[in-house]
Amino acid sequence: MLSCRGSLLSQTIKRKTKNKPKNKTKLKTHKNVSRTRDFIPKNMHLEDNEEEVGFNLKSSAPSHSHWVQPLGNLYFNPGALNSRNIGLGNLQILSDELVLEILGLLEGTQLGVLATVSKSFYVFTSHEPLWRNLVLDNLKGRFFYNRSWKVTYISTFHPSFDVSRSARSSGLRVRDFYSDYLFQSWLCANLEMKPEWLERDNIIRKRGISVDDFVTNFEEPNKPVLLEGCMDNWDALGKWDRDYLVNLCGDAQFAVGPVKMRLDDYFSYADQVKEERPLYLFDPKFAEKIPTLGSEYDVPVYFREDLFSVLGNRRPDYRWIIIGPAGSGSSFHIDPNSTSAWNAVIRGSKKWILFPPDVVPPGVHPSPDGAEVACPVSIIEWFMNFYDATKDWKKRPIECICKAGEVIFVPNGWWHLVINLEESVAITQNYVSRRNLLNVFDFLKKPNASELVSGTTDRINLYENFKNAIEASFPGTIDGLRLKAKLKKMSFWDSVIDSKVGAFKFYF
Repeated sequence: MLSCRGSLLSQTIKRKTKNKPKNKTKLKTHKNVSRTRDFIPKNMHLEDNEEEVGFNLKSSAPSHSHWVQPLGNLYFNPGALNSRNIGLGNLQILSDELVLEILGLLEGTQLGVLATVSKSFYVFTSHEPLWRNLVLDNLKGRFFYNRSWKVTYISTFHPSFDVSRSARSSGLRVRDFYSDYLFQSWLCANLEMKPEWLERDNIIRKRGISVDDFVTNFEEPNKPVLLEGCMDNWDALGKWDRDYLVNLCGDAQFAVGPVKMRLDDYFSYADQVKEERPLYLFDPKFAEKIPTLGSEYDVPVYFREDLFSVLGNRRPDYRWIIIGPAGSGSSFHIDPNSTSAWNAVIRGSKKWILFPPDVVPPGVHPSPDGAEVACPVSIIEWFMNFYDATKDWKKRPIECICKAGEVIFVPNGWWHLVINLEESVAITQNYVSRRNLLNVFDFLKKPNASELVSGTTDRINLYENFKNAIEASFPGTIDGLRLKAKLKKMSFWDSVIDSKVGAFKFYF
């Protein structure tokens, strides 16, 4: 995996102020590190006559644990030695990522012992994702989140231990510890979305259009659109608040990342968590678990032709309930099996960024066959590193904020990133209509490189089953669509060739 954490923090943007505050601690950043990040941590201030302009921290942001500083600050602290290196000894040559990879092989008790070796190891072994992995791997969904992942682990496995001591020790200050990687994990977890990341809204919005208009102007040309008013009759829109959902769902377990959790436990986690990549509730079986949930929304009229339904219970997962706190979301991806999708927001709001199929978003690294996608940065880090660059692209992304009561259409093949701007509840479904049926067939009948190596036949089996089911349910449909596509292609070439002289027209 690639990492962008080395490009951390920018030249500070400063302006003079008339009043000179006293007893301020100077924070500076190295001018050659990057020009993407400006911030000021809580309890740290600029020197007397300077005020920083740039990123804002959330009002609930805690002081950085152990006072880890960005590496650029080391250059402005003459004579200082990085205690990170001193405490690691011969391991200092390893990158922070590699140190954490090694620590990730240890159990909780081993991390606790290692934390006593040096202040540097204390900081590294306190890295929250290490404890998150331990909790999720060992407890699955059977845990109650308690302030932090480390405290959650300790209070579960060592209930006699005074976790309040652990909470107090988390404020231990380690002098002169500089690490871009550790610092940015905290920074990304506590940054507010910048206003300029939210102001661009260039999606087409429609209300009350006909199905034919939707098909002609959006589905056939494969263009996103935001639809208003098409979920006004949903019971979910008026009912699905926290209390209702918790009472309705009771002890039902929902898919949350790699584990399953009760809804009330997930909400408790969401209220407390301050991390770069919050767990996201994304459950494909919600309607089977709680049939009432499935009955309190309707598929908007524009998406009711769903040809995957011919497979019955053999069809791939296609609908999900999505719940997450502010900052949670999905990094760039393309929906599976070349399907199109719709996403309806019931509570909260979501920021969407979409790129057409032929434009790979910056910072995203798909494999040559497109089967695997590496996006090595978190959502907030993507905004910090790459968002501004897209302003000057010839093919700029389509962006919007989708609010409660609105539905967005995501055409097949489009890259999209979604981040919740507040606690949000949504329903999304992937579907296959006649407009993208051939795309789905073309995708399914071509195994990717990893499938060829492993000998996996799931995709080919799905293709054969789906094709046979379509031919049985809608005889002649596939041949008719292929003929229509061929005639459309021929019609295009007729439009660009001068039939009288047999030459291309160069003015199209």
